[in-house]
Amino acid sequence: MIRAVIFDLDGTLIDSAPDIHAAANLVLEGEGLPLVSLEQSRSFVGRGARVFVERMEQAVTGRNDPALTAHLHARFLHFYERAHENTRVYPHVPEMLAHLRDRGLALGLCTNKPLRPTHAALAHLGWGEMFDVVLGGDSLAVAKPDPAPLLAVVSGLGLSLPDIVYIGDSETDAETAQRAGARFGLYTQGYRKTPVDQMFHHFRFDDYRQMAGHIFPPS
Repeated sequence: MIRAVIFDLDGTLIDSAPDIHAAANLVLEGEGLPLVSLEQSRSFVGRGARVFVERMEQAVTGRNDPALTAHLHARFLHFYERAHENTRVYPHVPEMLAHLRDRGLALGLCTNKPLRPTHAALAHLGWGEMFDVVLGGDSLAVAKPDPAPLLAVVSGLGLSLPDIVYIGDSETDAETAQRAGARFGLYTQGYRKTPVDQMFHHFRFDDYRQMAGHIFPPS
């Protein structure tokens, strides 16, 4: 019996790519570096802010210099925490979350977004109290696709893997679930780059009105 649903955030519950793109270009503009396109910045998402910056730096300079990476990373986090204007919740997510709560399920969040920008985004959306356990990409020494963050959220909920479903949108989320041995639902409208049929998942959906049907057995 499923007792909790754990979600990824960017590309799963919210489309934050336009704001991440804007934050990236504010950093690059301030350094006199070439700007990146929305599609480029979207392709950098998934392994946390540090990897995002490394990929961005590589794209615009052709290399990674440790000192420059550290500087760009600090500047990116400054803008990232304030980047909410163009972030949108995916359709039917609020109703779905309310339905899960009404059914008595606990909710967890396991994201590679750093914790401070995560909490800032949740506060902006009015979700400050929505999730029972929230873990960001810098909460542990490792980030997804290492399974440790997901397992930490499961433990924080006081549950075990058979009690939960993990919902994500990307190759990183799929690998995390597979390595953890967790049941995984793939939201197909997020930031993945791989064809759905080539990704690990137990079920998939493109509309959040479909998700509950995969979690609750027919009565």
